[in-house]
Amino acid sequence: MNKNFFITEENAEEYAIKISKFIEEKVKEANAKGVIFGMSGGIDCSLVAALCAKAGVETLLVMMPYGDSMERTKDSKDALELIEKFDLDYTTVDITTTVDALEDSLKKSCKTLKGVEIELGSLALSNIRPRVRMTTLYALGQSLGYMVVGTGNLSERTVGYSTKWGDSGHDFNPIGMLTKTEVRTLARYLGVPTSIIEKAPSAGLWAGQTDEDEMGVTYREIDDYILTGGKNISKEAFEKIKRKEELNKHKSEMPPIWNLK
Repeated sequence: MNKNFFITEENAEEYAIKISKFIEEKVKEANAKGVIFGMSGGIDCSLVAALCAKAGVETLLVMMPYGDSMERTKDSKDALELIEKFDLDYTTVDITTTVDALEDSLKKSCKTLKGVEIELGSLALSNIRPRVRMTTLYALGQSLGYMVVGTGNLSERTVGYSTKWGDSGHDFNPIGMLTKTEVRTLARYLGVPTSIIEKAPSAGLWAGQTDEDEMGVTYREIDDYILTGGKNISKEAFEKIKRKEELNKHKSEMPPIWNLK
């Protein structure tokens, strides 16, 4: 990753202005009426919400719970606190019925003409949720004339921690070059509630899931890998991050198209 800046407490104001102007410019360039993105109650989407509020663009946040996922983890409470603080509009779309129906349909039809049984893996099934969320955002966004905003950070992009055509599907991303450390710094500067900043990051793929447990490395280790080349982390962590970066490179690239040379 070609990263030539780093956000600190001293320069947070400067970058908050730069990123909010970027958001405003992208909306104007597309002649869009506003922006839309998912609100999970996590720090990344909360930072993007604060930046959109600063940019002064029309913003719609969409909470998309699966069952009681957002209530059980208090994510709904955190999201509503953020929404109230920045005076943003929101709606809730329960994706439970849609996800369950798609899972049931897949399980019933997973046998090929030649008799091969396709057993759906747990990760493949859990990735249905972010893909349904992406579809929901584009359906609502297209109806409103809004652009879909990405909320993934650089640390996640480096190791490919995203669902292809799920949370990686968006029109532009204002924090895609920010490490998790920078996300926290900018969130504190903009006044994102402390309860959101300090809780363990989670993609909400299943009960009790956390980003760091699933990745097998910490955000601190990933950020060090990005910023120093891994000078302050173990060899094991370095190799794990490097391997993830290489294996998941396709997630940050456009799909290749054959062309006669």
